[in-house]
Amino acid sequence: MNLAVVGMIAGMALGFAGYFGGFGAFLLVAALGAIGFVAGRFLEGDLEPGDFFRVRGDRRR
Repeated sequence: MNLAVVGMIAGMALGFAGYFGGFGAFLLVAALGAIGFVAGRFLEGDLEPGDFFRVRGDRRR
């Protein structure tokens, strides 16, 4: 699926949540969408758990 279509669908979902559920529902849908995005990137292999849990003194480039 084209990224523009995915973005449009996500925007429509956020718009519906904001309109029908208020600002709290908007934030909930946005947070769950971000979590789903990160989980999908992990499953595709684009992200590694070490990308988030790196030691502070580690300076890999």
